[in-house]
Amino acid sequence: MSDYDVIVIGAGHAGIEAALACARLKQKTMLLTLSISNIGKMPCNPSVGGPAKGIVVREIDALGGEMARCADATALQFKMLNSAKGPGVRALRVQSDKLAYSKKMQETCLNTPNLTVKEDMAVELVTENNKVKGVKLKDGSFISTTIVILTTGTYMAGVNMISSEVTPGGPDREPTTEKLSESLRNVGLRTFRLKTGTPARVLTSSIDFSKTELEPGTPGFLHFSMMTNKEDIRPFDKQVPCYLTHTTSETHEIILSNLNKSSMYSGVVKGVGPRYCPSIEDKLVRFKDKPRHLLFLEPESLSMDTTYVQGFSTSLPRDVQELMTHTLPGFEHCIIKKYAYAIEYDAIDPIQMKPSFESKIIENLFTAGQVNGTSGYEEAAGQGLLAGINAVQKLRGEEPIVFKRDEAYIGVLVDDLTTKGTKEPYRLLTSRAEYRLLLRHDNAEERLIETGRRIGLITDEHYARYVEFIEKLKAEKDKLANTTYSLDDEKLYPYLQSLGYDSKEHVGVNGIELLKRPGITTKELAECFDEEVDDEIANKCDIDIKYEGYIAKARREADKLASMEEEKLGLDFNYDEVDNLSLEGRQKLKEYQPMTMGQASRISGVNPADIAVLAIAIKQGKGRKK
Repeated sequence: MSDYDVIVIGAGHAGIEAALACARLKQKTMLLTLSISNIGKMPCNPSVGGPAKGIVVREIDALGGEMARCADATALQFKMLNSAKGPGVRALRVQSDKLAYSKKMQETCLNTPNLTVKEDMAVELVTENNKVKGVKLKDGSFISTTIVILTTGTYMAGVNMISSEVTPGGPDREPTTEKLSESLRNVGLRTFRLKTGTPARVLTSSIDFSKTELEPGTPGFLHFSMMTNKEDIRPFDKQVPCYLTHTTSETHEIILSNLNKSSMYSGVVKGVGPRYCPSIEDKLVRFKDKPRHLLFLEPESLSMDTTYVQGFSTSLPRDVQELMTHTLPGFEHCIIKKYAYAIEYDAIDPIQMKPSFESKIIENLFTAGQVNGTSGYEEAAGQGLLAGINAVQKLRGEEPIVFKRDEAYIGVLVDDLTTKGTKEPYRLLTSRAEYRLLLRHDNAEERLIETGRRIGLITDEHYARYVEFIEKLKAEKDKLANTTYSLDDEKLYPYLQSLGYDSKEHVGVNGIELLKRPGITTKELAECFDEEVDDEIANKCDIDIKYEGYIAKARREADKLASMEEEKLGLDFNYDEVDNLSLEGRQKLKEYQPMTMGQASRISGVNPADIAVLAIAIKQGKGRKK
């Protein structure tokens, strides 16, 4: 009998969600971390959410994960992005107190039943006949387990780089494991080098904010988690502001004249950096025509006098960092508390993973987070939660949970990684989701809470709140549908006129039809009759009613592809039995081993003709084990 059911290696955002999910589902779980004080650490930007990412946080909450609740409780500022645009791109972002966030996650992990937190270093994955047996620690001791979930982030063979100065270590030069990735390669897993970076931290008290632009939050009760109460979050009038500044021509001159001293451009960096969060050096080289670049000034914690200069990542030498930072408006007399640096690390090629995040090569090995080639706390947490859920599903002898691209942003993330792989740190974007109108901030519970409930991660209280919300929403819609509006009302008449409507057109029209008119909202309509409607209920009514036709169309398009998505292939499908596949198509199908026809269709190099040929072969009974 194994010492543990599950061992999770790494206690970043992926490891936390994986370990908590396994423990809450009654599995004997160990969370292995290099430092308990680093559980839930935010080594890069002190924030949670943003475009696409914020919706992932909502999905994590709808499945019973932890990130949403912790982000709400430790937020310094709430901001709804793209609020003036369509609901498919709206997303919540919070500025986090990074120390409070980490502390809260530590407390949660240390006080969760069935979860043992151990401070130690894993140096070897022990396998037998391509199946997990356990983990060997730095002191040579062995811990047996049925399942390992690998969530090492940037700590696997990590190195810190400032110019030509290269120091082994993870973020902030913390200890890193060299031998673990070597042991993974020894059992047949492919690894590759990736690079990321972080900007300087500047003493907040040394910045002249009068020369910067205020970036306020969004008023109202905003939150990620359905379990968050109004009193649980920082009131709007006590939220901490962010600010904007920008690079100047002088900044650009200093950076470009010292480009040869950057780790990236001097040949020190071997891995590929993030496309969508590049260093300032990369920005200046790639976007030579831009006279300036916007920078976001983000407070790190109420307990720290430091500001994170978002968008100013670099690996230039310290003396150059001093020169370039002092050219920013408001930073003329600033004091750099911590210099920027780049970090390079080992990641696993994600096409070696099933959509469940179990390895195709080593049974009972699951991976999640940056080790899968992604970037971002939210992407990591979503993967960790799914890996934890599917580890338990495996232990229970049940089918894995795999979300389709029209069900969750987590599904888009998993599908992209396992069918396309990545050659650079992968980041979720709304543009990656073809059904983003179905994957909205406001409907995460509708999409996923029943799955979370069935698995066992959604508590009775959480589910009761959801049911109550749905009942209130239905009641409001019923009221709108059954209310006929008349011109006689003294408040409605001027309201319609203020929006440019001829009120005569609305005699005898019910609330549903009225709401379909541009500019009219549930909240304002209710106020015309001195009625109160909860802001979230009102907002949900507006989206459901105003975008009903568009949502229905997106649903029909998704349903058309459902049959292809569900056609199973699997790891043992023999593509050599399929006639007339293109040479590249056959090679790619054998390499990627897609689990479904839908996955196969999205592999680069597999053309529509290959899919047609494959469909015919399946009908003829070819390719499958007899």
